[in-house]
Amino acid sequence: MTGTSTLPGSGALPAAAPLPPADGAAAEHLLVCKQVHRVTHDMTTFSFEPAEPRLFRHDPGQYLVFSFEIDGRRTDRCYTLSSPPSRPHLAAITVKRVPGGRVSTWLHEHFAPGDVVRARGPFGRFSPARHPAPAYLFLSGGSGITPLMCMTRTLHDLASPADVVFVHSARTPDDIPFRQELELLAATAERLRVVHVCESDGATERWRGHRGRLTPDTLHRIAPDFLHREVFTCGPPGYMRAVRDMLSAAGLPRGRYHEESFEAVPPAGTQPAPADGPSTASTQPTQARAPVPAHTGAPARTPPTTGVPTAATGAGDDEATGFVVELSRSGRRITCAAGTSVLEAAARAGITLPSSCGEGACGTCVTTLQQGSVDMHHQGGLGPREEARNQILLCCSTPRENLVIDA
Repeated sequence: MTGTSTLPGSGALPAAAPLPPADGAAAEHLLVCKQVHRVTHDMTTFSFEPAEPRLFRHDPGQYLVFSFEIDGRRTDRCYTLSSPPSRPHLAAITVKRVPGGRVSTWLHEHFAPGDVVRARGPFGRFSPARHPAPAYLFLSGGSGITPLMCMTRTLHDLASPADVVFVHSARTPDDIPFRQELELLAATAERLRVVHVCESDGATERWRGHRGRLTPDTLHRIAPDFLHREVFTCGPPGYMRAVRDMLSAAGLPRGRYHEESFEAVPPAGTQPAPADGPSTASTQPTQARAPVPAHTGAPARTPPTTGVPTAATGAGDDEATGFVVELSRSGRRITCAAGTSVLEAAARAGITLPSSCGEGACGTCVTTLQQGSVDMHHQGGLGPREEARNQILLCCSTPRENLVIDA
């Protein structure tokens, strides 16, 4: 990009170094909405500042877990920050309104400047700050543009010398988020090129750029050297699969490919529920195929036992039969093998429970352990207060004995 300053690592971004939260828990924030800005007909940016004066620090591409109170019920959602860390006074998220989506609809219809929300984080390793390179290829589809927009803004603000090709796929020109801003950034940066691919014309605009879906031929025309770039990709599941297969077939080294999905990636054996739909509390984001961070010091949780038998069919045979896990609200029972997370066992039984990151970081799968004990190794997704109330994260809790959980 423009400028002559040189950052470490041939265009690398300096990683943020947020203050470590107490007791190994994720940092908690009380945020006040300062501005609501319409981006497209179905996407809106919500900008926040901390309730107490401070600067917000994160890596470009990271996300927060927001806790919303809707109709007296707490609902957690993971949203990637679209604001760059180079502008630390505000933290912004850009949310696409999903038909039937509980949280996205509520945000678009009711959330306004002055409203207050709690959030935890930042989380995630999907960031060029962790993968320095002299050249990047950003590929996004639909609302998956948000983390890549954050990365682009950061590189531009810091006058990074990295060369960036940003390719966004949209249904129509009317569905391109941040279109004018991206055109301005590209016009003022020597090493940034922005290309849009649209499937069809807009309501009032005939699309004259690349048309259809992103294909190997289109990508070769846009970025002939893409095999030599560090690739960051985000978008709907179908888009992600197509891009992953296309780049793999073209010979892109696996170590240069990084992706983040804006829908829940369920455990093995399940089908994903509709994004932000009434049947799931998970919408975004889940980093796919990323290494799980090392244990950050959160202790294993062992709530007191209350007389539940040791194993499903008697002590000593849990290896063969597993433990019984009762879901008290639904009245269902499942079997969970030793060493298997409760979330995965539920998924294998055909039960979809709220989840998102699968790493014990976001807190989406939190529930109350009513009976029994578990081994839990989370990545900061629970605070000390939640643990004191016998709450556990289903994605990283394996039973020691039969369980009853509030689900």
